[in-house]
Amino acid sequence: MAALFKIYRGEYSTSLRLALPVALSQLGYIVVQFADNAMVGAYGGENPLPLSAVSFGVMTSFVMFSLALGITLGITPIIGEHYARGEYRRTAHYLQSSLVMSTIVGVLLMVLQLASEPLLYMLGQPEDVVDMAIPYYRLMAYSIPSVMLYGCFKQFLEGTGNTTTPMLIAIVTNLINILLNYIFIFGHCSYEPMGVYGAGLATLIARYISPLLILAYFVIKQEYCDYLRLFSRSVNYVKDSLRLLHIGIPVAGQMLLEGAAFVVSSIMMGWFGAIPIAANQISGTYGNAAFMLTVAIGSATTIRVSHCYGVRDKEQLHRVVGASMQLGIAWGVIVLLLFTSLRNILPQAFTPNEQVISLASVMLVLVALYQVSDAIQGSMIGVLRGLQDVKVITYISFLAYILLNIPVGYLCAFTFGMGATGLLVGYIVGLTTAAVLYTLRVRARLKRKEI
Repeated sequence: MAALFKIYRGEYSTSLRLALPVALSQLGYIVVQFADNAMVGAYGGENPLPLSAVSFGVMTSFVMFSLALGITLGITPIIGEHYARGEYRRTAHYLQSSLVMSTIVGVLLMVLQLASEPLLYMLGQPEDVVDMAIPYYRLMAYSIPSVMLYGCFKQFLEGTGNTTTPMLIAIVTNLINILLNYIFIFGHCSYEPMGVYGAGLATLIARYISPLLILAYFVIKQEYCDYLRLFSRSVNYVKDSLRLLHIGIPVAGQMLLEGAAFVVSSIMMGWFGAIPIAANQISGTYGNAAFMLTVAIGSATTIRVSHCYGVRDKEQLHRVVGASMQLGIAWGVIVLLLFTSLRNILPQAFTPNEQVISLASVMLVLVALYQVSDAIQGSMIGVLRGLQDVKVITYISFLAYILLNIPVGYLCAFTFGMGATGLLVGYIVGLTTAAVLYTLRVRARLKRKEI
C-alpha cells in the first residue's frame, strides 16, 4: 500500500489541485438548488406543495440544462489537446467557434423547453404542483443561453488547466443567488413574497451575471485577452462546430440518458404523492452534492488525459487513470459512510414535516449504496472524454440507464411492492452496470499501442 501511494502521490496532488476548484464551481449548481429547496421549504412550512413544485420544476428543466451543459463539456478535451501542443491560435479559434455555436444552440434549446410546457400536465403529477412549477420552469428556460455562454469560457479555461477562476466566479454568483433568494422568496427590500417564482427569478439573474463576469476576466487578464485578439474572420465556423459537436453531442447524450433515468424515476415518484416527491428531492439534493466531487475528479481527469493525449504520453496517461480511479473509489466510500450515519439528521435541514424526514432518511441509505459505482463511472467517463472516445459512452448509457435503471426501478416500486424507495434500487443497478462497462472500455483503450 505504501509503495502504491508513493507511485501515485504526485498524481493525487495534481489531480486534486485541479479537481477541488472544479468541485466548488460545480457545487454552485447544487448550492443554488439547496438554497432554493431550503428557503422554499421554510416558506411552505408544513405545506409540502412549494417544495414539491420546485422539485418538479428542477426535474423537468434538467433535460435541456443537461444538453446545454453536456455540449459545452465537449470543448475541454479539444482545447486541452491543442493547448498541450502549444497551438494557441488554434485554441483561440475553437473558442471563437464555440461561442457562436453555443449562442445558436442555447436559443434553440430555450425555445424547445418553452414549447414543451404543455407536456408537463401529461406526466401524472398533482395538478396544483404543476401549476406552481410552470413559472419556475419558464425562468429556467430563459437561462439556458447564459448557461451555454458561460460554459464555453469555463470549459476553455479548464482545458488550459485553469480551474480556479471558474470557482471564484461560481462563489460570487452563488452568493448573489442566495441573497436574491432571500429577498424574492420571503419578500424583503420592498418586494412582495414571491415563493417559488422568486427562487426561479434569483437563479435566472445569477446565471446571466456569470458569463458577464467571466468575459470581464478574459478582457482584464492579459494571458486570456491574447486569445480574444487571435479571433479571426477566416475561422471555419462550420468545420470547428462540427468537431465540437462530434465530442459534445455524445457527452450531452450520456448526461441526458443518465439524467433521463433520474427524471423518469422522479416522475414515477410523483405518482406516490407530494410527500415522496419532497423526500426524493431532499435525498437527491444530497446525492447531487456528493456527485459534484465525482464530476470534479472526472473533469480533472479529462483535463490531464487530454494533455497526455495531445503529446501522446502513454506512460503518464496510465498513472493519471490509476490515480483517478483510486480517488473516485475513496470518495465514494466516504460519502457512503456519511449518508448512512447521518441519515436521520440531514433531512431536517429542509423541512419540519416528520413524514418527509422519515422517508428521506430511508432514501438516503439507498443513495449511499450507489456512491462507489457513481464515483467509478464518473472517473472513467472523464478518461474517455479526454481521449475523445465518446461515441461509446452513449451506447453504454442507453443500456445502463434506459434498458436497466428505469425498468428495474419500476418493477421494484410497483410490481414487487417496495413503493417509492424501490425506484432508487434502479439507480443502484444502472450506475453499477455503467461503472463496469466504462471501466472495461478504458482498459481496452489503454491496451492499444497508440492512444
